[in-house]
Amino acid sequence: MKKGVATGEPAFRVTRARVAASQSSSSEPLKEQGVGRLTRKNSKRSVQDENKNYGVATGGVQNKRRAVLKDVTNMCCDNSYKNCIVPAKIPKKNSVLTKKNPVKVQRVSAKSEQMRCNESTRSHIRSTLVKVPEASGSEDKKTVSQLQSFSKKGKSKINEKLTISSDPDFIDIDSDKKDPQLCSVYVCEIYSNLRVAELIHRPRFNFMETVQRDVTQSMRGVLVDWLVEVSVEYKLEPDTLHRTVYLIDMFLSKNYIERQKLQLLGITCMLIASKYEETVAPSVEEFCIITDSTYTKSEVLKMESQVLNILNFHLSPPTAQTFLRRFIRAAQASHQIPSLELECLASYLAELTLIDYNFLVFVPSNIAAAAVFLARWMLDQPGHPWNHTLEHYTNYKPLDLKNTVFALHGLHLSDSNSPLTVIRTKYRQDKFNRVASLPSRELPETLF
Repeated sequence: MKKGVATGEPAFRVTRARVAASQSSSSEPLKEQGVGRLTRKNSKRSVQDENKNYGVATGGVQNKRRAVLKDVTNMCCDNSYKNCIVPAKIPKKNSVLTKKNPVKVQRVSAKSEQMRCNESTRSHIRSTLVKVPEASGSEDKKTVSQLQSFSKKGKSKINEKLTISSDPDFIDIDSDKKDPQLCSVYVCEIYSNLRVAELIHRPRFNFMETVQRDVTQSMRGVLVDWLVEVSVEYKLEPDTLHRTVYLIDMFLSKNYIERQKLQLLGITCMLIASKYEETVAPSVEEFCIITDSTYTKSEVLKMESQVLNILNFHLSPPTAQTFLRRFIRAAQASHQIPSLELECLASYLAELTLIDYNFLVFVPSNIAAAAVFLARWMLDQPGHPWNHTLEHYTNYKPLDLKNTVFALHGLHLSDSNSPLTVIRTKYRQDKFNRVASLPSRELPETLF
């Protein structure tokens, strides 16, 4: 008995009846298992077929009006659209401060919060500005050398510029610790990092003269105006539109492109920005359809790969919309009821700068602050358009914004005569409080 167990032999006598019974019992589970596998396989195929049919059905139902851009790629000469954009007259930098009207605001003791923000920001600025990445072009090398010398000789100035002001006369907009989306605990570190990123990763302000030979400023303006129409049709976020224009300018700063591919670059950058910003991004096929099938899916995907590789997948640098959201929050701090008109007007002014190539000389945070400054002045709000709270959170004084505000004011005045009317039509809707119809007040230099 022990021997039988050790050698693996059965402990009972094997007969023909036992063999037949064991074979019949073992074959039934295998048969049932095979049927189960077959059933699951067929059910999976049926689901795939249903999904495929559903996609075809939904694709055929779409009846949206498609905006098609045909003007950029069919230009015969560079002067065809020379009157499309009235460039903003940017004043000279050597301006004299004549008068300043500070506004008395609510005093808030925030000494501990200031010390925390100051220490973290200073350490971050020192560690970031010293390690500037190498650039390929001559203009980039010049910028890098300027930043390096700036970080060595003027650390005190950059700290004074980018850190939180020591003036206690401001309203604390980060006191709400309950909402996790506000990131109140470390929001100062976030925006100090963004202020450094906007200096390092920014497009050239003269790429039309140095890199591009076939694309002009007016072509770029027509393209951006059309992309605004596309964003309205697909109800895209403002961040998507601003990031799209940023990607276009960064690509044009580093790579030559023919005018026939400018629209392809535009829809490709909007596709990338949609994937980055939107919850549900439009498909590649939709972007092909919106160009009246001028480009195929393979061409868009090829251009997408080219854009991502040229930009080294740097898609996160801040735009004017990134700073505008926080600056508007600071501007609304003194109001018991937030002004929707102020928010819409500031967004309208910031969006106008996307069309004008000349505004590339300003960093995004400066444009956002200037939009808030001009919006408050146009709405004739009581007091000076700038106060201690805005100076505290933007790190800009009125004199720092003088050139940008005057350029933005000139752009707003010339917008009524511009043939690029999509942004103006967009902000004349009721949901934007018709801010595009507001008249522009005279801007005195005594504000700075």
